[in-house]
Amino acid sequence: MMGGQAITDPGAEIKISFGYHCNSNTDDSGDESDGIDMRPGTKLRRANSSFSCLSGAALSANATLANTNICNGLFGAEILPALDSPTSFRRIPSSPSFSKLDLLSSSFQSSLSNLSCSPSSPSELAEDNSSSLKSISAPSWSESFLNATEVQIAGGAAGEDRVQAVCSEENDSLFCAIYDGFNGRDAADFLAGTLYETIRHYLSLLNWELERESKVNKGSYVDCFANGLPYLEAEKSCSSFKQKVLNSLEQALTQAENDFLHMVEQEMDDRPDLVSIGSCVLVVLLLGKNLYVLNAGDSRAVLATYGEAIVTNSDGRLQAVQLTVSHTVDNESERIQLLKNHPEDHSTIVGGKVKGKLKVTRALGVGYLKKKSMNDALMGILRVRNLISPPYISVQPSLTVHEISSSDHFVVLGSDGLFDFFNNDEVVKLVHSYIQRYPLGDPAKFLLEQLVIRAADCAGFSKEELMSIPAGRRRKYHDDVTVIVIILGMNKRTSKASTRL
Repeated sequence: MMGGQAITDPGAEIKISFGYHCNSNTDDSGDESDGIDMRPGTKLRRANSSFSCLSGAALSANATLANTNICNGLFGAEILPALDSPTSFRRIPSSPSFSKLDLLSSSFQSSLSNLSCSPSSPSELAEDNSSSLKSISAPSWSESFLNATEVQIAGGAAGEDRVQAVCSEENDSLFCAIYDGFNGRDAADFLAGTLYETIRHYLSLLNWELERESKVNKGSYVDCFANGLPYLEAEKSCSSFKQKVLNSLEQALTQAENDFLHMVEQEMDDRPDLVSIGSCVLVVLLLGKNLYVLNAGDSRAVLATYGEAIVTNSDGRLQAVQLTVSHTVDNESERIQLLKNHPEDHSTIVGGKVKGKLKVTRALGVGYLKKKSMNDALMGILRVRNLISPPYISVQPSLTVHEISSSDHFVVLGSDGLFDFFNNDEVVKLVHSYIQRYPLGDPAKFLLEQLVIRAADCAGFSKEELMSIPAGRRRKYHDDVTVIVIILGMNKRTSKASTRL
């Protein structure tokens, strides 16, 4: 079941509002079975999805161009429209032609050779440390972990934020991402146009590698993820396989970083501003009952759980558990590590910011804080003085995997603008109270409406007065904010909560 529409108020500041409800959560039997059919010749599928619905919404505050011209216009003109639906879910049939990466300029294609089906071996990947990864054999779409007859995809842009969601009930998989851009939208646009495809590629390689090992070792497959994903039983464990998936996510982000900085290098003579543009990255990949989380920057993923698996709570109330690490200079461990990495530079942190420029310590892009040549492309006060020992910003993400239990209710993903006004506990309470009252409503949009009310109150305005302030000027009162709410469906309680009334 698909739904979602953009708000039609005159300002139209809420740029994205979409919702998706699974069709499969109709079993009220309460059985604990995972619903896997293991008979020979049948396709492994779950009877009940591990998520029952999700919603996304975004509110813009920054004025920004509608599209970018990176890579001579081919990026904005060709890739984004193929992968982005701004206001609602739409069906995308699975096909190798789904990727549009070959439309990039010839000067850039060489750095994407691993996405171009060049023959080689995936084992070479670990052996190459250069900025452009070696060519590797790209398994077809039909071999992907995210394979399905068709998927549903939604997304859009609000200010410098980008949001994406790709789900497959057939495969019991869900990909959600928030790209919080800064100093411009180019990095967030690039991620929205390429990261899902890159992640899919690396997961396909992992699947191909495991199938090859199974044939060599004549091992048997087990359903480690309880959703039909193949896993080699012999001499491996589920925990090691989960780590391989996390490694694949990290490799995909590293690839995206290399590709984006390569593009910036090709364009920075004409557009030196590109060297200062970056994006925080938050990716959640739900495969069966396992929730994989990657983040670089200060966006958050917060789990709402009744706590039996994490912390004992005698009154049975929902607990807010942050699944991500905030990569900012306000985080003591990040600040200590940053200073440790630059012992000779006494101006590593200036005014509570990295080199006086950024609060985040990890992000994609921002090449001028990573490469001297890119810093040199800037003029005057824009150039960083005393760039002694770059890189100062890392793209290395924090990674975690959480096995969803019957205690877990929902997950909230948000860019940092959400948490400027609400702490984790407040976010969980607001979402929980809303879905109790409106099980088929849009909790992500509700959160943004509550944020506008609070931001207006803090500024001494009415809600209408705040929203009448044009984007750009309104940035004084709140940031671009993007929210995704995933209602989990591992038990009877959460399934009913998302489908009744």
